[in-house]
Amino acid sequence: MLAAATAHLEAPMTLTAAQRATFESIFDTFAPGDGNGIPSASRLGAVAIAEGMLEANPRKGEAELLARVLSLWDTPLGGVLLGIGPRRFSTLPAAKREAALIALSDSRVPLKRVLFQNLKSAAMLSYYVAPGADGASPLWASMGYPGPPGPRADAATPPLHPQTPESDLALACDVVVVGSGAGGGTAAAVLAAQGLDVIVLEKGAYFDDRDFDGSELGGLARLYAPGPSATAEGQLSILSAQCLGGGTVVNFSTSFRTPDHVREEWAAHGVPQFTTPEYDVALDQVWARLGVNGAYSEPSARDRIMERGLTDLGWHVGVLERNVVGCDTGPECGRCGYGCRIGAKQSVTKTWLTDAETAGARLYTGVDVRKVDTAAGRATGVSGRTAAGHNVTVRARAVVAAGGAVQTPALLRRSGLTNPNIGTHLRLHPATAVWAEFDEEVRPWEGAMQARYSAEHADLDGSGYGAVYETAAANPGLSVAFQSWRGARPHLDVMKRLAHYSSVGVITRDQDAGEVRVDKSGEPTMHYLLSDRDAARVQAGVAGAARILEAAGALRMFSGHQAGIEWTRAGGEPLDAFIARCAAAGYGPGRCSMAALHIMGSARMGGSASTSAVDPDGATWEVPNLVVADASTFPTASGVNPMISIEAIAYMTATRLAGRLQA
Repeated sequence: MLAAATAHLEAPMTLTAAQRATFESIFDTFAPGDGNGIPSASRLGAVAIAEGMLEANPRKGEAELLARVLSLWDTPLGGVLLGIGPRRFSTLPAAKREAALIALSDSRVPLKRVLFQNLKSAAMLSYYVAPGADGASPLWASMGYPGPPGPRADAATPPLHPQTPESDLALACDVVVVGSGAGGGTAAAVLAAQGLDVIVLEKGAYFDDRDFDGSELGGLARLYAPGPSATAEGQLSILSAQCLGGGTVVNFSTSFRTPDHVREEWAAHGVPQFTTPEYDVALDQVWARLGVNGAYSEPSARDRIMERGLTDLGWHVGVLERNVVGCDTGPECGRCGYGCRIGAKQSVTKTWLTDAETAGARLYTGVDVRKVDTAAGRATGVSGRTAAGHNVTVRARAVVAAGGAVQTPALLRRSGLTNPNIGTHLRLHPATAVWAEFDEEVRPWEGAMQARYSAEHADLDGSGYGAVYETAAANPGLSVAFQSWRGARPHLDVMKRLAHYSSVGVITRDQDAGEVRVDKSGEPTMHYLLSDRDAARVQAGVAGAARILEAAGALRMFSGHQAGIEWTRAGGEPLDAFIARCAAAGYGPGRCSMAALHIMGSARMGGSASTSAVDPDGATWEVPNLVVADASTFPTASGVNPMISIEAIAYMTATRLAGRLQA
């Protein structure tokens, strides 16, 4: 439930009055307010926001399951299952309701822990992003958080001119590109520059500088997909973009070239060009077109704290280069995950898609492509529909699938492809964070999204796998994603001190894989359980993050474990004891708040149909003129923020496709 409400849904699921009342009682247990000017979740409008999330979810089964839980929750039978006896949850005093939720979170039954995490995520996210009746939540004032500034009156005119079909539409072109993010946008520009007639289809809408208001709720509602919001087992939450420009509109502008050892690993999977000048050229072209530079890497207070700890430990510190021009590295930058109001971020809407449209490409938004049409073993185009029910068909000589590592394998499966590697080899860069309080004011919602990193533990055992440390700007809604909840009052007390908190994020290069499957309605579901060796790497990262924060002068720190593992300097507990308690709590479903930061590998490149979904040209083994150009092609996890790698692969793959079509 980390995605926000959108309005473009068929047959939305709406709660009954009884289910809504149950939701309110649960939410008001998580967030009852303080009786001193800070309202409860229901009074602030959090329940309506969460209900909007439910209605927007295209996976009807998930929405129906939650509705059934809500119908059972506040009944005597539900009370027995919750461990409170044959009583209704809503009739209990607040302390006993809290105790029931905490007991649910501590259960030995994974499904109960996951249920708690889902409810906590829905309640706390909705509560902290809710603007309240007058647009300025009293919660924000209590934290010193300024709230959203609103749209800029001086915002530039949007550079692109996409159309949204308002009736049935039939089109024809040389190449139709499905998806407009890092992969699709880059591929469209390369193909159009070669004189090919290109059409780009995007499910989301187009938003640009003048549409961004700096609010978490507005950004989540418009720019992110309404699901899937978590892996099927509930171990990792998921947040992915759905708008013209995709993840490049909302990412943190962190730019890494593909590491050499990763390139060698990918080449060993049967894709030799990863270690040749061909890929060097692609990387250089992407780097130049995005204008990646270090001129706007002024460290935030968060970065300075992490750098201070790293330096004290004698660990690696690196400066992050970013694809920005004119970034303020201040309040504006801290909101950039919800769209850059000043147009500094060089997303594909500012770069590759602008190039593509200038070269004659046609852009369409609001089109959900459901199938690649084929005949005699070749792609002939695609079929889709709009939210209003208009059919869209595009005939084409070739199809580029670039919907991302969740949607691309689902599209391939819906289109009848049977290669067993489609959907498998999924990597997620599992991430968590350690939070710490400092004497100094940090204001974690301000400053460069990310300006420093450490690769000290990127290779923990000589295998090339480990964890990277980064910070991230944290507005209130995002900040609760990696926090536990052990009661309403202690949680609110932490949030009131948020201006003095900073975090060190742990991004793990996962060696073992999950899978994207397709449900009965054709929607993707992500199945992923952290392996023991990858969990050990997450724990090593948590230990490293704790040492960094302690060395930086933390007064108090806590991990994302729901068990509420905390350390205070004044308490005198050895830091190793805190780290040991984190390890003992573990990382099973519902044990620790973790997120899938980068979704990769679900239609990977390789040298054989027995081990990969696409060949070294990016073409599917079964349909040679159906090409994949997004993060799903990664043979293994990149180990670093993947934007540059995605675009370089798309550049290389599109260049090869253009050559074949022109021949």
